[in-house]
Amino acid sequence: MIGNLFTVLISCLLLATSCSTKIISTNYYQEKKGTVDSIESRYEKLNARKPFAIAFTDKKLNIISLEMISDSLTRIYEFNLGEQRLGDTLLKFNYDTAGIYYLIRKMQQTKVTWINSVDYYVNDQPQQLIYLSIKPVTIRYLFSPPKYIALGYFRTAQSFDEKGRLLDNRRTKQVRKIKGQVFYRITDRICYTITDKYR
Repeated sequence: MIGNLFTVLISCLLLATSCSTKIISTNYYQEKKGTVDSIESRYEKLNARKPFAIAFTDKKLNIISLEMISDSLTRIYEFNLGEQRLGDTLLKFNYDTAGIYYLIRKMQQTKVTWINSVDYYVNDQPQQLIYLSIKPVTIRYLFSPPKYIALGYFRTAQSFDEKGRLLDNRRTKQVRKIKGQVFYRITDRICYTITDKYR
């Protein structure tokens, strides 16, 4: 009897967990649309001037890893947000200090743990994807790793199959994977996936 009760309890917990992940992944963008779109838009403008990527490396979102990207070299530094070194480093390498500080605050508020620009090619034509990783508050399996919502912002409309999965292009039914993950449609140029890794 106790064994059956335990099995039913575990089944209910697993069902609640999978439902909560699905609900959060499908509703998150609609609830936070204005904020995450503004983060993506601001990052796109700042990154076009001088490429960089930002990731939070602690649970409280107080420590960042900053990648400063040039043609010949990528510099990676880690800073506590209260450190003067962060501002000094941005100034030294001619980044928009005020713009990046504002972006970091918005990322903190929305729990965006990573933002980056990914270059790829379609039919020998260069394309760009802006990738955001978000740490939502969810119920999860006991001892399981946290789940992140990853949003992909494409510059142009993409093709999706009848299940909403991102395809390589209009002429094929081959599902395209980004960082080994299948992405699903939100709009014709924004898609999402659920992943164990924040980047």
